[in-house]
Amino acid sequence: MKKYLPILKQTRLFSGVGEEDISAMLTCLDAKLRRYQNGEYVFHQGEAIHDIMVLVEGALHIQKDDYWGNSNIIRNIGVGEIFGEAYVAPDSGAALNNVIAVEDSGVIFFEAQKIITTCPSACRFHTAVVQNLFFALSEKNRKLVQKLGHMSKRSTREKLMSYLSEEASRQNSATFVIPFNRQQLADFLSVDRSAMSNELCKMRDDGLIRFAKSEFTLL
Repeated sequence: MKKYLPILKQTRLFSGVGEEDISAMLTCLDAKLRRYQNGEYVFHQGEAIHDIMVLVEGALHIQKDDYWGNSNIIRNIGVGEIFGEAYVAPDSGAALNNVIAVEDSGVIFFEAQKIITTCPSACRFHTAVVQNLFFALSEKNRKLVQKLGHMSKRSTREKLMSYLSEEASRQNSATFVIPFNRQQLADFLSVDRSAMSNELCKMRDDGLIRFAKSEFTLL
């Protein structure tokens, strides 16, 4: 697990905490590394969540699947991101969505109650980690509001422009790579894939964008 210390140091959860201190806290927080193959579920909708997790390798999707197998991608999880923190409260209930590996992935689990409760050994940076968890929850709420902003647009083109504009701004470049393939992007924006693909071609023909697979350029 020590090879992932540089990644943990860059996470929001351990912001401001040195690698040596993180290493000392791993036992205190009952950290466990688990691996998942591409297509394997980290957990399913309806499962009880008792841990806060950090993705240290690969990629995950948080998605909602209906009875007929239709998927709606809620969010992409990249290396260094935390998830599961929404279920820290005792009465938060079971998981509302599935989390699935879209690449071979490694996830470190931290027992939630040990994060939010000061340990007997009084870890030097435990208070900072609790504060960082609060900031992480605030950031996740902001991202949810951003997604709702995309989905509130009326047309497929407006949804695409909203999302692509935000990615260009986030990556500070007119040319950028998105974390989705075509089907995943359609699921994320809750639009029909064929209609979306047609609209992308129209936007290209109208001189608004260029694209090749997951790389886009706003013109």
